[in-house]
Amino acid sequence: MRISVIEGDGVGPEVTKSALEVLKVAASKFGLSVDIKYVEAGDNAVRKYGEALPSRYWQVMEGSDAILKGPVGESAGEVVVKLRRGFDLYANIRPSRNYPGVKAVRDGVDLVIVRENTEDVYIRAEYMLNNDTAIALRVITRKASERIARVALSMAKTRRKKVTIVHKANVLTVSDGLFKNVAREVAARDYPDVTINDMYIDSAVMDLVRRPQDFDVIVTTNLYGDILSDLAAYITGSIGLAPSANIGDSKALFEPIHGAAFDIAGKGIANPTAMILSVAWMLRWYGERIGDAGYVRAGQVIEDAVINALSLGIHTPDLGGDYTTESFTAEVIKRLAQ
Repeated sequence: MRISVIEGDGVGPEVTKSALEVLKVAASKFGLSVDIKYVEAGDNAVRKYGEALPSRYWQVMEGSDAILKGPVGESAGEVVVKLRRGFDLYANIRPSRNYPGVKAVRDGVDLVIVRENTEDVYIRAEYMLNNDTAIALRVITRKASERIARVALSMAKTRRKKVTIVHKANVLTVSDGLFKNVAREVAARDYPDVTINDMYIDSAVMDLVRRPQDFDVIVTTNLYGDILSDLAAYITGSIGLAPSANIGDSKALFEPIHGAAFDIAGKGIANPTAMILSVAWMLRWYGERIGDAGYVRAGQVIEDAVINALSLGIHTPDLGGDYTTESFTAEVIKRLAQ
């Protein structure tokens, strides 16, 4: 497996180091072939090369099977949006669930947010008009709406068979109206066994806090999905727990949903859980893609080791514990070796 690794900024190098240590142990245990190439991107790359995602690394990433990315700082938009659009990683999948042993804001959380990843206002088509008015263009297409709806509906079939379409079509009647209508058309035509409902974004935010147990799979546009997934992670105990996948037809990028957290960078207290779980997901995705059970098993064992550690109260400071980034990682690795 060929992996391009972006360490990122802030706590990025710390949590990436932890994740790669876990990956190394798992690869050795299961006899996996893993080839890692490092890619410089983010704030440090801007200072060094004058661009957040230097073109010299694009060929490296094109030759990889997957990209593992740590959090990036102020230049995040220049990195992750270019990666998502450049490799057409159109499905941003962000699960949110309660973990045993972790104090959560809400219990009963087990949902997945499926976010369209290549358009909406995140095409970054912004400009100034007359120096005092900022204009941002929003793009919603039938093609992108249909393919993300299929991802969400297919996923729901393996879960509780319920999809909630989140939109604001009562105000954005054309763009959100298209997204909602296309998702409903796909569901009615090809997924009759999946229950569909739709909800305005403001109501969805409220209900995600009030009764998250009502949600199974949420499908939504780029901006709304970005907001909802951070909130969904928070109610389970910490944004440091949440991995994510950006998946296309031939390549995928895996990353924690949290940011660079410059305020705690270098202190050794960042929670590496989301980054380690991103590695677990990456291995499962690759194994399923090529039909290799070893990679799938390795990914599952990593996830099980993390959950076991959390259930026993092995927590970093964001979860109320006193384990450092390094000592938490060591506990996960100890469980991998068993």
